[in-house]
Amino acid sequence: MSTMNISLPEELKGFVDEQVKRGYGTSSEYVRELIRKDQDQLRLRELLLAGAASPPAAPADAKYFKTLRSRAISQRR
Repeated sequence: MSTMNISLPEELKGFVDEQVKRGYGTSSEYVRELIRKDQDQLRLRELLLAGAASPPAAPADAKYFKTLRSRAISQRR
């Protein structure tokens, strides 16, 4: 694992220290968790933008769900 040093103003360091007291083992664990959440948020944004740019799909109306139920039932058998 690589090491990275960061500089924080006292106010932010105090905030990180409080978060560690509330359930993180170390400040490194807290920062790793923040980075993972940021990665997840960026990935979700990419997926949403890709979905918005994709062509429209068939409407999810009563006929769609009836067909979906029928397929699910036939696959269970």
